[in-house]
Amino acid sequence: MTPQPVVYTAVPASDTSGVLSGRMGAWIVDFFVIGALWAVFAVASLVLGVLTFGLGWMILPVLWPIVAVIYSGVTVSGPRRSTIGQRMFGVELRTVTGQTAPFIVAAVHAVFFYVSISTLTPLVLLFGLVRADRRMLHDLLSGLIAVRRGT
Repeated sequence: MTPQPVVYTAVPASDTSGVLSGRMGAWIVDFFVIGALWAVFAVASLVLGVLTFGLGWMILPVLWPIVAVIYSGVTVSGPRRSTIGQRMFGVELRTVTGQTAPFIVAAVHAVFFYVSISTLTPLVLLFGLVRADRRMLHDLLSGLIAVRRGT
């Protein structure tokens, strides 16, 4: 029995119109949401550090990336397929077949995003500007596509 080839359904171009500007606005909103979540966990870590004679403070240097990846993974893999910022700007992330992304794919997408934005800024936006489907490098690497909500 021969394996069947994977067939991807194309997302209509109208589904991706305006998502780049929405994604930029969503990133700003999500930055503040992640900052608020980080502050809660940082305070908890500081208290835990006092109770554990400083051992709880060891998580502080890596707390921001942990919170950001878990936040993105949980929200994008959830039923709304988007972070809080993406919901505010009418954007959602799907697999290229139109399904909801599993948690691990959404978390890896976030890792790819933060690595690409920290190393390629502002060149990371060029991928989205030159592609008809408006997918950026981290979208291509993780197999996700950003579309307008409700389409």
